[in-house]
Amino acid sequence: MTKNSAENIAKLAARAADEKKADEVRVLKMPEVMTETEYFVISSAAAHVQVRAIVDSITAALEEAGAELIRYEGRGEDNSWVLLDYGSVVVHVFLEEDRRYYNLEKLWADAEQVSWHD
Repeated sequence: MTKNSAENIAKLAARAADEKKADEVRVLKMPEVMTETEYFVISSAAAHVQVRAIVDSITAALEEAGAELIRYEGRGEDNSWVLLDYGSVVVHVFLEEDRRYYNLEKLWADAEQVSWHD
């Protein structure tokens, strides 16, 4: 596994989210049907300000690792779902209520959960 493999980038994003006290951080290895994306990183927070802090932590950590951010959706201050697209890794940061509503873990129940702790 290379330093900037998709799995390492996903784990780095998960750890960066955890450093900002994100709730229920999950890394999912996506099934073969997701041709472009290998991993989803999903986390949530209780308040907009914490969502922004989590996103800032993730983008800084992945930029330092040399990962290229392709797309950033949900930049506004009151957004309840931010999506960071790194190609083979897509990071989702939700407000808790929206995470329950969209329930990506249930939608992608066939995805394998990956341990991201050191």
